[in-house]
Amino acid sequence: MIDIAQKVFDIEIASLQYVASMIDDQFSQAANAILSSTGRLVVCGMGKSGHVGRKISATFTSTGTPSFFMHPAEAFHGDLGMIGPQDIVLLISYSGETEEILKIVPFLQFNKNKFIAITGKPNSTLAKNADYTLNVCVKQEACPLELAPTSSTTATLVMGDALAVALMKLRDFSPAEFARFHPGGSLGRKLLVKLRDVMRTDNLPFINADATFTQLLIRMSEGKLGMVIVGSASDVLGVITDGDLRRGLVKHPDLHALPITEIMTTNPLIVSEDEHVFDAEELMIERKITTLLVGDADGKLTGIYQIFNQL
Repeated sequence: MIDIAQKVFDIEIASLQYVASMIDDQFSQAANAILSSTGRLVVCGMGKSGHVGRKISATFTSTGTPSFFMHPAEAFHGDLGMIGPQDIVLLISYSGETEEILKIVPFLQFNKNKFIAITGKPNSTLAKNADYTLNVCVKQEACPLELAPTSSTTATLVMGDALAVALMKLRDFSPAEFARFHPGGSLGRKLLVKLRDVMRTDNLPFINADATFTQLLIRMSEGKLGMVIVGSASDVLGVITDGDLRRGLVKHPDLHALPITEIMTTNPLIVSEDEHVFDAEELMIERKITTLLVGDADGKLTGIYQIFNQL
């Protein structure tokens, strides 16, 4: 069974590499046509191509390109009215001869809708009539009977992903925009949640500036944050992290005789508790730090947020 599974992977990987090698300027033209359109991307496919098309449409929708899936059989019973004059249509048919798909083409031509074909047969009826053709021809299906669409549906799915990612790049689609489209995910929550909602406020590890090295170690262990705050909530003098300790040991092997203020980081960054977690973590990544001091409107320290805290 493992050999069979690995063979399927090998065949489909080889198929993807073959399809990738055939990508040409038609891909760029199709992407730019979608980008310049003021309408939506309508995706249409029958059978297995329809299942893949639904996923492709969902990917576009969640990454900045408005899209919906239209079932070709329903299209003949009124759903063609869903297609606006500015919409771009993506028709999927590996053979390029699927009857339900071809029956849509005259309407698109009459309606002057640009349409893209994803097909494995570049000389098919669909390809010959399409404005842009994306070739997903595979040399071998992973199905041992060469009947069930396997490599071909994988290639179609990846071609759709490639087109969606290209549009993301062209639109300069940002993580913040992704989060807005995914409010139920962890990224969406980080965009909406503020530091005040997730920061640690209890047992903050404060220590006096004249504390001994031993007291420093004890307080750092008690705080369980890998750092201590030198001073008080209303007067933060600096912070000492476990990294500061390691660097201090390199410079001063006998830290016990050294005032703790000699190894602390002064003027630590303090951000508002009203800052969104998403923006705070972006700042932390930029500054290459894992811990933020959080304060209120009066500048008083109210909490600590660490980037590895997951919502």
